[in-house]
Amino acid sequence: MKAGSPPSPKYRQLQRQLARLGYLSQGSVFERGPGQQGSRYVWTRKVKAKTVTVALSQEQYHWMRQAVANQRQLEEIIQQMQILSRQTLFETSPESPGVNDWERQF
Repeated sequence: MKAGSPPSPKYRQLQRQLARLGYLSQGSVFERGPGQQGSRYVWTRKVKAKTVTVALSQEQYHWMRQAVANQRQLEEIIQQMQILSRQTLFETSPESPGVNDWERQF
């Protein structure tokens, strides 16, 4: 594929996956077991290198759990898209010195 050509079928599939993602959130969510201190449902994330903890209702917990899962899926999809982009660039550009070096790093 040359520059300006339509994306590969795999790349288009990844684009469609991106379009289907719902709400996004960084961080982690967890449910504390019975007998543990603190709120039962918790969301944590880093803000300016410090961990911030937020107590959640059960409904918020389920919503946030899906948003965090979506965020992780987003990161995986973007990583795959970046790899495909680099492969396309270095496989189709006739003036790419060191293509073999790049192929090993995908």
